[in-house]
This record gives sequence, structure tokens and C-alpha cells, in this order.
Amino acid sequence: MDEALALIPQERSALVLALLDSLEGEDAAAAPQAWAEEIRQRKSDLRSGAIKAVPWTEARARLLTL
Repeated sequence: MDEALALIPQERSALVLALLDSLEGEDAAAAPQAWAEEIRQRKSDLRSGAIKAVPWTEARARLLTL
């Protein structure tokens, strides 16, 4: 874990993607359908006002704190 955290951000990102890809197995076929449903739900939530969009600069700042 310490070695992974010592990587530069681009290398950590590549590692995360590689690890996620390694988890995709039999469920990989269901992923596109699940993402489509997630997108539909988020659009519906935005339209109804249940959630609010934020500017990219704010979203990026939040992501960088993770």
C-alpha cells in the first residue's frame, strides 16, 4: 500500500484502472446496462431538483481531496 501511495498521481490512476479491470469478470457484460441506468437516474434527479450540478472547478477540487 505504501508503495502504491508513493507513486505519482498518473501512476496511481493507472494502477487503479488496472485493478478495477482485474475485477471485471462475469459481471462485465452488465456494466453498460448499469451505467445507462445510473445516467438515467442522475438526469432525472437533476431535472427534478433532487440534486444540483456544481461547476467543474468545484467538482475537481472535491475530487482532489479524496
